[in-house]
Amino acid sequence: MSCSRRYLVLFNVWTMGVLLIALLITTPILLICASVFVNTGELWQHLAKTVLSEYITNASILMIGVGLGVFLTGVGTAWLVTRCQFYGSNFLEWALLLPLATPAYILAYTYTHLLDFFGPIQTTLRSLFGWTNINDYWFPDIRNIWGAIIMLTLALYPYVYLLVRVAFMEQAGRLVEASRSLGYDPWSSFFKVALPLARPAIASGVILVLMETLGDFGTVEYFGVTTFTTGIYRTWFGMGDRLAATQLSVVLLLFIAVLIVLERLSRRQAQYYELVSSSEPPPRYQLSGIRAIVAFLICILPLILGFIIPVSYLSYLTGTNAEYTLTESFWEIAQNSLILGGISAILACAIALFLGYGQRQSKSLLLNIGVRVASMGYAIPGTVIAVGILIPLTQLDQHIDHWMRSTFGIPIGLVMSGTITALIFAYLVRFLAVSFNSIESSLIKIKPSLDEAARSLGNNLFSTLLRVHLPLIWGGSLTGIMLVFVDVIKELPATLIIRPFNFDTLAIKTYEYASDERFIQATTPALTIILVGIIPVIFLSWRIKVSRDY
Repeated sequence: MSCSRRYLVLFNVWTMGVLLIALLITTPILLICASVFVNTGELWQHLAKTVLSEYITNASILMIGVGLGVFLTGVGTAWLVTRCQFYGSNFLEWALLLPLATPAYILAYTYTHLLDFFGPIQTTLRSLFGWTNINDYWFPDIRNIWGAIIMLTLALYPYVYLLVRVAFMEQAGRLVEASRSLGYDPWSSFFKVALPLARPAIASGVILVLMETLGDFGTVEYFGVTTFTTGIYRTWFGMGDRLAATQLSVVLLLFIAVLIVLERLSRRQAQYYELVSSSEPPPRYQLSGIRAIVAFLICILPLILGFIIPVSYLSYLTGTNAEYTLTESFWEIAQNSLILGGISAILACAIALFLGYGQRQSKSLLLNIGVRVASMGYAIPGTVIAVGILIPLTQLDQHIDHWMRSTFGIPIGLVMSGTITALIFAYLVRFLAVSFNSIESSLIKIKPSLDEAARSLGNNLFSTLLRVHLPLIWGGSLTGIMLVFVDVIKELPATLIIRPFNFDTLAIKTYEYASDERFIQATTPALTIILVGIIPVIFLSWRIKVSRDY
């Protein structure tokens, strides 16, 4: 067989592999969508008449509130640290990413304990002013939808900040100088020049945050806010109706689909705002006096609320209650999380490498569609993915068990559903896009001439990948592994629904302890999740510092 023929056969096998992966990844989502055509009886009609409007209302309020919160926080802080010079601005430029390491549900647990009637803040106030009960004073209650908006805003604003900061830095300095020559002060320059040019980045960041908001489970469930994620969970486990839960998932997917379309449109608009590159960096306004103080306070506040206070409080409680927190059970659940995160991250990186390299070698429309479909899972909430995976796996288990009983008289129970295999599959569906984006960005930087040179020396696709590309994209692959590992450690709803019996992770134990009002025991797993999440944040912060110094 000639070299070109071997190459063609190998490429066809590669294409079939990409399409098979895309089919496996999208199967849970397709099954969810197919449930629209199944009659679920009176339960769905009851849900539609009673709670569906409440789910839609609460989801809309959350999206509006969180969207406005991350817009003001992310855009405001990005503008101040990139275009203004004041005391602490260089430190804040990378430190503002640190709240990315704190999941919203951990913020919810921490602030509830801090602000509770028996928490340290109210206890201190009562001792200072001689108050004896709640009737003597008023104190805000955060366990409601407005508290959920604040927690989600503090945890998610870095998504907007990161994208908008890059957009502000890439704007040519001469445009800002031109606006200043026309008599624009910094405020006018911001609203009339910088903000319109950064609109695509702002839209992408806000829409990404809204997707995360719709998929949140831990925060809204703990605060008693009924949304689609909590409704799906309660319909599945509380009412025992899986089909009704899938149809609720379809409604949630409609919200997600609208956001995806809007995000794609915002990216398309970005081409109309590209500027001619300029080596001259944008000028920075020198702030002093009261303006510098106000700018510093605006930037430091989300950092304090979203990272410093929760980490400090969790660290204090963990250290002072080590005999209750650093137990053998903690090390066991930490090991479980480590195993799940490590296996999922390595598999996700390997599959993403397979997809990305296949896309690089061909411009086939079919293959490109397969790659894009396989990497769309990150937009789907973990609750929806869990439902879409458990339904077919449960049916498969039932068929296998029935066959084993009728053939050999041996009941085998659950083989696939409720196992680590199913859980890892859910993680791959959810987070494959994370590793794929990292590897794709690294592959794009490699010149096509290297592929042609390797092929002329007799290398096939596999040998070219192993000998040429893999050493060059090692950094991107490591980044993808790291990001997926951290996301798996933090993932709550999919783990909560699919995990095997008596198999706990850091996120599960944090949720269970907090739900049982045993916050002291929850501090160590919660703090560990944050410390693990700091790893990619430090990497991003380092990249920001390097880009600024450069």
